[in-house]
Amino acid sequence: MEKEYFRPGNMLYPIPAVMVSCTDQNLKHNIITVAWAGTICSNPAMVSISIRRERYSYQMIKDSQEFVINLVTQDLVKQADYCGVRSGRDVDKFKEMKLTPIQGKEVKAPLIGESPVSIECKVKDIIPLGTHDMFLGEVVNVAVDKKYMDQSGKFNLNNSRLIVYSHGEYYGLGQQLGKFGYSVKKKK
Repeated sequence: MEKEYFRPGNMLYPIPAVMVSCTDQNLKHNIITVAWAGTICSNPAMVSISIRRERYSYQMIKDSQEFVINLVTQDLVKQADYCGVRSGRDVDKFKEMKLTPIQGKEVKAPLIGESPVSIECKVKDIIPLGTHDMFLGEVVNVAVDKKYMDQSGKFNLNNSRLIVYSHGEYYGLGQQLGKFGYSVKKKK
């Protein structure tokens, strides 16, 4: 097969686009949309977000040592885009996008009420990497929207219509193609 070669770059797509909420010492809230977010470890539960130092939320997170990762649904994609292109220095993103700040259980940073999952995090380390610094966050609480819980108590996240970001564009997740372990499962 013939390949075209590009200069080194980030082509690991699709990736989640998440809204990260934070607050400063005066309890002024902000939201930054982040595409550089990921899982690091399951025990203890840890995640990462990478932010440019010049972004308004960077100093808020660095000073407060906490943040909340809020998953984005198809109903929130416009808000996510807005929160990624407008600065909290100039606008109140919660107000402009009609998003509901909800007090977290373990952090002062607000959850976004409209998000199906809000992951409360405490900063464990900040790693300077070049254009971005990576914030390693320990997950201290997870809040989920009860409307995605079924009668047996199972959380049905896949019913929330999550989005992903791929090379400058947002996409809704599509149909299920399999589930973990299906390739080796014995047939009855």
